[in-house]
Amino acid sequence: MNPFEDLGKMLIFFGLLIIVIGLLFVFGSKLPFPLGKLPGDIVIKRGNFTFYFPLVTCIVLSILLSIILSLFFRR
Repeated sequence: MNPFEDLGKMLIFFGLLIIVIGLLFVFGSKLPFPLGKLPGDIVIKRGNFTFYFPLVTCIVLSILLSIILSLFFRR
């Protein structure tokens, strides 16, 4: 197998991943579930300062990406 063939497949995969992430940024507010505003996400508001850490959103996205990547890279 040509080493450039593997590199090409990886570039295509990461290009598609970037497109999907971009689409989530553009159309994320129109999703039926509030991505980034799930119960368990940490929001601290004090005066004119807001700290936001999407803890549960990160866990959910990590699980989804793990499942998707395991399906793609299964041998």
